[in-house]
Amino acid sequence: MASRYWMVSLPVQGSTSSPSLWNRLQEQISRHSFDTLLYRFNIPNLRVGTLDSLLSLSDDLFKSNSFMEGVSHKIRRQIEELERVSCVESNALTVDGVPVDSYLTRFVWDEARYPTISPLREIVDSLQGQVAKIEDDLKVRSAEYNNVRSQLNAINRKHSGSLAVRDLSNLVKPVDIIQSENLTTLLAIIPKYSQKDWLSNYETLTSYVVPRSSKRLHEDNEYALYTVTLFRRVADNFRTSAREKGFQIRDFEYSPEAQDSRNQELDKLVQDQENLRSSLLQWSYTSYGEVFSSWMHFCAVRIFAESILRYGLPPSFLSCVLSPSMKSEKKIRSILEGLCDNTLSTYWKAEDDVGSMAGLGGDADSHPYVSFTINLV
Repeated sequence: MASRYWMVSLPVQGSTSSPSLWNRLQEQISRHSFDTLLYRFNIPNLRVGTLDSLLSLSDDLFKSNSFMEGVSHKIRRQIEELERVSCVESNALTVDGVPVDSYLTRFVWDEARYPTISPLREIVDSLQGQVAKIEDDLKVRSAEYNNVRSQLNAINRKHSGSLAVRDLSNLVKPVDIIQSENLTTLLAIIPKYSQKDWLSNYETLTSYVVPRSSKRLHEDNEYALYTVTLFRRVADNFRTSAREKGFQIRDFEYSPEAQDSRNQELDKLVQDQENLRSSLLQWSYTSYGEVFSSWMHFCAVRIFAESILRYGLPPSFLSCVLSPSMKSEKKIRSILEGLCDNTLSTYWKAEDDVGSMAGLGGDADSHPYVSFTINLV
C-alpha cells in the first residue's frame, strides 16, 4: 500500500470532455511515468450554494483536513503499539471490510449518510463531529488502558528494582522467618562486595544475636539479602549498629494473607490489562475505518469546493488520485500542468513570484490545478 497520494482535479473546458481528458492523462502517465498509480476519484454533484459560503468553507478546509488526518494517524499509531505489545501479527487496516488503499482508489460517496442535497458546510460539520467524537472516545479508552498499564509497571518495578527498594515478599518464604515471643528475624540488605564483612561481624553488632543464624536468600547486581535472628528486645540496637557499618535493615512483616492479596491484585491487573488491550485494539480497527471514511468524504467535498472556486461554474472538472514515486514527482507535475491549457488556469502558470503563492485550502505549493497530498501514515 502506498503511504502518500495526491488528490488532483483538472479543469474540463470547451470542447474537451471528461472522458477524453481522462484518456489523455492515462496516456501521458503510462508513457512518461508508468510506475505512477492513477485512479479516478468519483465525486457526486454536490450542492454548490453561494460564493460566500464556498469562500467561507475554503478558509477552513486546510485546518479541517489536518484535524482528520491527525486523528487517523493517532489511531493508526495506537494500533501499531497495541499490536507490538500484544505480539500479534499486524492486520491490514480496512474500511467496511475493504483495504484502506482500495477504499481510497475506488471511492464511492455514501449518499445515505451524507445526502448530496445538504449544504457543503453541513456535510463538513457532520464529518468533523463524527471524527471529534471518535477522538474523544480514543482519549478515554487509551487513558483507561494506560492507567492499568502504569499500575502494572509500578508493581513490576517494585519486583525488578534493587534489593534496597524492591518488594521482598516474593523472595522470603515462611521457613526463612522466625517470629516468637522472644525471637525475631530481620532482613539485612548488604552491599554485594561487603558480604564477607557482614558474615564476620553480624554476630557482634549487639548482644543476644543467634550464632550462625544469618542466611543469604537472594543477590542482585548491587546487593545481597540476608536474614539474621536475634532476641526481640535488642532489635533496635542491632538496627543502629548495622546502619553504622553500612548495612541496611529492611522493615518486613511476613503475612501469607497479605501476600495472597497482592498476588490476587496482580492477577486482576494483568487480566484487566489484557481485556482492555484487546477491547481497545478491536475498537481501534473499527474506528480507524470510520475516521478514514469520514476523511475521504471530506476530501471529496474539498476537491469539489476548491475546483468550483478555481474553475468556476458550472462544475466541470476531472478529479483523480495519483501515487507518484519521489523521482517521478517533477514529471507528473509537468504532465498535469500540460493538461491545463485553458484560460482559467493560465494565471497559475505565471512567473515564479505568482507560483510561490499559497494555493486554495492552505497548500504550500501553487499549481494551475487543484492539488493536495494525502498522507496515510
